[in-house]
Order: sequence, then C-alpha cells, then structure tokens
Amino acid sequence: MTITEKILARHSGKKEVFPGEFILAEVDLALGNDITAPAAIKEFEKAGGKKVFDPEKIVLVPDHFSPAKDLESAKLAKTLKSFSKKYKISHFYEMGRMGIEHALIPEGGMVSPGNLVVGADSHTCTYGALGAFSTGIGSTDLAVVFLTGKCWFKVPSTIKFIYYGKLPRWVGGKDLILYTIGDIGVDGAHYQAMEFTGETIRSLPMDGRFTICNMAIEAGAKSGIIEPDE
Repeated sequence: MTITEKILARHSGKKEVFPGEFILAEVDLALGNDITAPAAIKEFEKAGGKKVFDPEKIVLVPDHFSPAKDLESAKLAKTLKSFSKKYKISHFYEMGRMGIEHALIPEGGMVSPGNLVVGADSHTCTYGALGAFSTGIGSTDLAVVFLTGKCWFKVPSTIKFIYYGKLPRWVGGKDLILYTIGDIGVDGAHYQAMEFTGETIRSLPMDGRFTICNMAIEAGAKSGIIEPDE
C-alpha cells in the first residue's frame, strides 16, 4: 500500500484499503475558519448536537477577516468564539492570536506523521508536508465530524512524483509545484493523492514542503503528501 492507503486503512480499522473503495475513518484533527465553520456550526445545531466528539481535536481560526472588516465578518468570528466557549474547544485562535490557519496549525505542533486531518478549506492539504493525510471537506461534512469524529472518504489512487538533483539559488518549492502543475495540468491529478519524493524534496526546508503540498489542490488532487525524514 501507499503512504496514503496505510493511513486511511489504520484510521478505518482495516488491514488494507484499495483505490475507489469507500470508507468511514476516524479523524485526528478537524479545522474550520471564519468563512466555513459558521455554516458547519449551523448544521451541527440543526442536527441536535449536544456535544462535540473531542474538544481537543477541533481547531477554529478567524482567518479570512482578521481583524474583522465590517459588522458581518465580526459576527462570523463571534459565532466561532461562542461555539468554542460553549463546547470548551481548546484550539480557538482568539483576537491577537488569529492568522493564516495553515501556518498556525503546524507552528502549534498539532499535526504529526500518520495523522488524518480534515478541514473546511481546500488548502488543508498543506499538512501532507508532515506526512499526514490531510484534505479539504465541505461545511456539512465538518458538522458531521464535530458530532461523530468520523468522515467518509473514497480512497484516492496515488501519483508519485520523484524529483532529482539540486535546486539552483532562488529556486524553491513554489517553483517546483508550479512547474509540476504546468506539466500535468490543473486537473492532472483529479481526486488523486500526489506523493512527492526524491533527493530534491529531501533538500527542501519545511516552508518549501508546505508550499508544495498546499498547492496540490491546484492540480485537482485530493491530497499531497511527503514522507517525513526527520
């Protein structure tokens, strides 16, 4: 099995999984921001939610409007704050702590190799740089995760990208992924896991690896992932 398949198998309680198979898997971390989480919270309440599956495994970040640009965006942030207070969410990024969600979570050490992470944001695939299966979901699915701690997946097939050689000065992860997307097209990895490896990848600092996995979605991928080496 691939790295992605091993992670999905372990989180669904199976010995092995196969591309195209539908599974129900346990989630290690669930992410919502000020745009997507309010809709998830509304669905959570509509479903009669009385408690979240694990307040330690939910992250809510005022990201897109911080500080709030108007009354409506302030209300969105207030929705996150109220929900976090009511259900004792540990990882709510209050005023003064908010920022870019996909930078805050790695900085906080909240994702580890082998984790399964979902977020109501298309660039949740960023955390694949840490060796996690990490992917974006919709707000309705996020509401279900808040309730149950589980999410359904269609197991993606994997495309392995092997990069050789050393990068010249001023060339980094952004250049690599842009070149790759230009080569395969914006739908060249449609609903597939992009696995990045090779000596070039191993020579990249973490910011370059995060950038590569972050942009896997721009090729239509379900996720991007890099085998951890340290």
